[in-house]
Amino acid sequence: MPIKHLVRGFGAAGILALSVFSTPSLADETHPATPGKTFRDCDKCPEMVVIPSGTVLGGNPKDFADEPNGGAAVRPKVVVQKPFAIGKYEVTQSEWDAVMDSNPSNNKGPALPVEQITWKDTQEYIHRLNAKTGKHYRLPSEAEWEFAARANSAEPYTYGTDEAALKAHAWFRDNAEGKTHPVGQLKPNAFGVYDMLGNAWEWIEDCYGANLTSSSPEYFTKEWPKVCYRVIRGGSIENIASAATLFSRASLKQVNHNINVGFRVAHSVP
Repeated sequence: MPIKHLVRGFGAAGILALSVFSTPSLADETHPATPGKTFRDCDKCPEMVVIPSGTVLGGNPKDFADEPNGGAAVRPKVVVQKPFAIGKYEVTQSEWDAVMDSNPSNNKGPALPVEQITWKDTQEYIHRLNAKTGKHYRLPSEAEWEFAARANSAEPYTYGTDEAALKAHAWFRDNAEGKTHPVGQLKPNAFGVYDMLGNAWEWIEDCYGANLTSSSPEYFTKEWPKVCYRVIRGGSIENIASAATLFSRASLKQVNHNINVGFRVAHSVP
């Protein structure tokens, strides 16, 4: 299905104003909030990395180049109030099959990201994974995803601004040869998370909105559970470098699937 609402940058009007998003209250005492700590709850469970709380500038820095101090006062801020854990990698086909006993992916391979899954499919995987482990996995919020992807970078990419350097960090149109690749082969970001850009777009918990506020995600979740477009982030093997940035967004109906859309899970920590 076609991907909707591709947005390559956010302007001073506050598009994607990811003000303050709290992580859900469900926590797991067995995974203390030590930034950089990794854990895996079972042999085929996704490996997780603990991400610190904090604030980082969002949006496209080019949109604010004419503002004082690079627009630091007016750029949207991504604020995460509590540490949380996020998948070190996109969920692989092997991990999916271990829980779902199936593999819907177009490009088959145990270490490749699972794809051809709907947002609703991710919810069933998470439901079964939680039943299996007794934990509280979920999809990341959009704020959590961007904060984890940026790893304290306010630039278009986690390493800076050079599009040519993206080949060392992401599978995209210039180097992917039209197919997804095994997770974790390229360089991670400063938080130790791999493939946040490129390879497969990633489903997010939030419904898509052009002007998000701190209260919007709760509103969207309650009012649009059946009809909303869900956010996808990170770009994919089909995107050029300028569309596989830390600020690029797109969306799909939650019942749609695509050969280049996957996901990674999140996990609350105390």
